[in-house]
Amino acid sequence: MFRRFVAWLNARSLARDESGQTTAEYALVILGATALATLLITWATGSHAISKLFDTVIDKVLPG
Repeated sequence: MFRRFVAWLNARSLARDESGQTTAEYALVILGATALATLLITWATGSHAISKLFDTVIDKVLPG
């Protein structure tokens, strides 16, 4: 009977301890966002998209 009680306590404590899971989920979301931002910046820099966008905006703001 004592072993059942100890097993029950262990199972209960394992089921309730989810604090580390939330931290891991946040870390994975941050890593995913960082990877996506890195890919976007790499693409924009390599294709000169940012400089083209900047030139277009400046041409419309300051004609001539």
